[in-house]
Amino acid sequence: MLNLALGFVVSFLVIFFIVRSSGLHGALSMDHDLRGIQKNHAYAVPRIGGVGIACAAAVTIAAQPLWAINPGMNHLLLLLCAVPAFGGGVIEDMTKRVSARTRLLCALASALAACLVLHATLTRVDLPLVDDWLRIMPIGIAFTMLGVAGLTNAVNIIDGFNGLASVITMLIFASIGYVAHSVNDWFVMSMALMMLGAIGGFVLWNFPAPSIFLGDGGAYFIGFIMAELLVLLILRNPGVSAWYAMAVAIYPIFETLFSIYRRRIVRGKPAGEPDGLHLHTLVYRRIVRKGLDAGNLRQRTRRNSRTSVYLWVLSLVSIVPATFCWDSPIALAAATLAFVAAYVMLYVAIVRLKTPRWLMFPTHDPVLAPPSGEQPRN
Repeated sequence: MLNLALGFVVSFLVIFFIVRSSGLHGALSMDHDLRGIQKNHAYAVPRIGGVGIACAAAVTIAAQPLWAINPGMNHLLLLLCAVPAFGGGVIEDMTKRVSARTRLLCALASALAACLVLHATLTRVDLPLVDDWLRIMPIGIAFTMLGVAGLTNAVNIIDGFNGLASVITMLIFASIGYVAHSVNDWFVMSMALMMLGAIGGFVLWNFPAPSIFLGDGGAYFIGFIMAELLVLLILRNPGVSAWYAMAVAIYPIFETLFSIYRRRIVRGKPAGEPDGLHLHTLVYRRIVRKGLDAGNLRQRTRRNSRTSVYLWVLSLVSIVPATFCWDSPIALAAATLAFVAAYVMLYVAIVRLKTPRWLMFPTHDPVLAPPSGEQPRN
């Protein structure tokens, strides 16, 4: 638990410093684009929250020898493997000039580094014919790289509202930590707890009223560490079903796959072209935003944060059963299918303007006057 506590404290303090010093670095770190197709926030704040999370991970790993009998080098090696993915994201946050393709290549480079340095290469997905192919080393490495890079990018895709990606990844890391504890995998459990604390320190600055955003760097860092812990958990523990990884992380995975299908197949556009048709965006625009006074900054921020609650609850459809049925492929497959069914039904209902009334928040918000001297803005 010291990993969790130290990760939380360091993350909180580093982000406190970033927020308070934003006047010095705001020209680079602020997200001033308030009108982009995927932008739903009300005011500009720094988008380098991932720096605080990465610093918390580094400090916690450096301090581990103080309480761990034999900490080993795996923690440090995994952190070093994350540098390309994290670096590509942070540079994009600061310059807005790193293409999606370049960031994907950075994630692939991190995944390859983990395959070579940590031997984190999947050799099974609990499908007999596929497992035979994965035992061929080049195929196993290529499959692992695609899976890790895909999940790394998927976390960035769901990072659209206050507390959305951060809280969902906290739920996933909590599940990973529980399963790792159940099979006595100290390394995976300690890394999961460290990430749980580090993200928790960020959430206090991001939800419900954001003073900072996760940014691409934070999303890629979290996504990469999550993906690698899932690979290592399955690789090191034969009793953990490979279907656990799919079930516990199905929300970001399916959001990505569905987005590719929607863009390429349905609309005939490039898979990487941004749009405003993600489920979380539709929930905001067609459910939560009803009755919104666009000129009231507090109300806009409140509605933004409410959106995340819908997706937190939806993600639990698969995370909860995956956590307690980690060794049952049938239960894990059922949980995965249940999430997919719930996602598709909710998406179709919103698109067809047939959202159930019980999903609707009250449309009336109390009108709060802006602070003295502040004028309402769009």
